[in-house]
Amino acid sequence: MHGDSKPDRLHQDGSPPDLSVDPPRGLPFGHLNLRRNPFGEWELSSWAGLAVVDVDRFVSRLEQPGYAVQLMGDKGRGKTTHMLAIQRRFPDAPYVHVGEDFFVRRPRIPHGHPLLVDEIQRLSPRRRRRLFRRRVSLVVGTHEDLHSELAESGFDVETVHVGGALDAPRLREILNRRIEAARRGPGRLPQVTIRTSRTMIGRFGDDVRAIQWHMYDLFQTLRGIQDV
Repeated sequence: MHGDSKPDRLHQDGSPPDLSVDPPRGLPFGHLNLRRNPFGEWELSSWAGLAVVDVDRFVSRLEQPGYAVQLMGDKGRGKTTHMLAIQRRFPDAPYVHVGEDFFVRRPRIPHGHPLLVDEIQRLSPRRRRRLFRRRVSLVVGTHEDLHSELAESGFDVETVHVGGALDAPRLREILNRRIEAARRGPGRLPQVTIRTSRTMIGRFGDDVRAIQWHMYDLFQTLRGIQDV
């Protein structure tokens, strides 16, 4: 997932764990008191419940048509996490992700209010203009600044730059929340330390997705419950 090479794994003291042995047999993650690798893929509804973001300030304005929240940032910085956290406040609001193969599989943009469209920059300008004619509120995730297009279509636009504000306590909360969500039963769990969180930020910056891929690899090899 990182290309041709994977990042080194670290113990709490900075040394790599012993990867020459396999995890204990039995339930795949039972020895960690987990039901699964906590950093694998989650269903979108579950992912939203794990979000550590504040979206309260958008909710009341999104109840009225004509307001657009533009979430801008590079891949892995949290655009989708913000969008799914907003969707939790509007359970009937449709969420659409425009995939990289959108020319082959043209996504159908359903009607709804508010409407959430992720990676909207992949739609053609013509399709975006047609979408922006709808009298709804919008939440869009994008790598490109579409403020002018939205404003010309009559939207009151708020742009939020996602990423770049990640500190070690917040990262530790994000990672440990995912571990807790995969809990199998009562008792101890592996926990990510503040020291490891600082190390991850030093290595990957604010790319939470890359950090979680790294943690996935680490949890595949953990032999017992410990701080990581």
